[in-house]
Amino acid sequence: MAHLQYKRLVVKAGTGVLTGGTGRLDLEVMSGLVSQIAGLRSLGAEVVLVTSGAVAAGRDILLTRQERRGIPFRQVLAAVGQSHLMHFYEQRFAEHCISVAQALLTWKDLSDRQGYLNVRNTLLALLELGVGPVLNVNDVVAVDEIGEVLGDNDRLSALVANLIDADLLALLTDTDGLHTADPRVDPDARLITRVEKIDSSIEALAGSRLNPNPRGGMSTKLEAARLATSSGVATVICNGWERDVLPRLARGEGLGTMFPPTSSRLESRKRWMLSEISARGEIVVDQGAALVLRGQNRSLLPVGVLEVKGEFHRGDIVYIVALGGEKVACGIVSYDSQDIARIKGEQSDRIQGVLGYHYGQEVMHRNNMVLL
Repeated sequence: MAHLQYKRLVVKAGTGVLTGGTGRLDLEVMSGLVSQIAGLRSLGAEVVLVTSGAVAAGRDILLTRQERRGIPFRQVLAAVGQSHLMHFYEQRFAEHCISVAQALLTWKDLSDRQGYLNVRNTLLALLELGVGPVLNVNDVVAVDEIGEVLGDNDRLSALVANLIDADLLALLTDTDGLHTADPRVDPDARLITRVEKIDSSIEALAGSRLNPNPRGGMSTKLEAARLATSSGVATVICNGWERDVLPRLARGEGLGTMFPPTSSRLESRKRWMLSEISARGEIVVDQGAALVLRGQNRSLLPVGVLEVKGEFHRGDIVYIVALGGEKVACGIVSYDSQDIARIKGEQSDRIQGVLGYHYGQEVMHRNNMVLL
């Protein structure tokens, strides 16, 4: 069995890769990517696919080459094309006996705490069940994302990589990576194989001169790389048409331009949680729960909760403290403070009976927790 250096990947496939620059989806290229993802999964890897292509699919279905100006027309194309795009992925993954799940997201979905919690838990549960998540920006309702500012799915893929604690973000494009100049016009342009830090000199290489189309261009990929690497996720920008690109990347082969993490995932997540922590409350746990949390990396169950102090809401970040007041951990709570007060000391299978509903068996899931 091949050794994989990266075992949880977010793969972003841009429109340029999926269409081959023709404006129409290249079904052979897309099938190849699906086969590579299936191959990685057979080796034990987990893969989330962030795909573009809905607008191109919609244009193909409507048999129009007229590029009307304005966001509404692009949203129409996305609305028409998204189901066609997803149907293709569903069919191709089924050939490998893989079920897929669609998620259409916007930045607001991930900036809201409860939205963040819901999306993270859903994606992690899908991976645990062996389902392949296929993500795209919800172009029908997201005006900024489909416009000329934030760029295609680049930023979304970086946010998702941070969300699920990915090992690698692979930004697949129609170039070999970041170059010293535009290789299409400068024969002396050299591929930059590694970027330790994205500074002004690196940003200058992705200026408008190199990218006449700013939507999904190199500048947005650099911004995505900056976001992902600061969250502890290694990032690579490379040619999506490269032979066996995904298994080679997963094995750690040097392709395209590599951006190593600028901090560990734990450090990044801990900083984020501490910066967003709610000062409005705490969860006090018994000695047994404190020992289990510290020693076994377990989730906090209601049976271990002794007391709830203050008021907070589901999705807030709060401290878990031991009886003596020592901080044990911080993390995202799955229930409101009033709910936790009602289910404290109860077995998890009693949550539904006590509350009449449940958001899972845990007061705080280990995937949403950082030990202190």
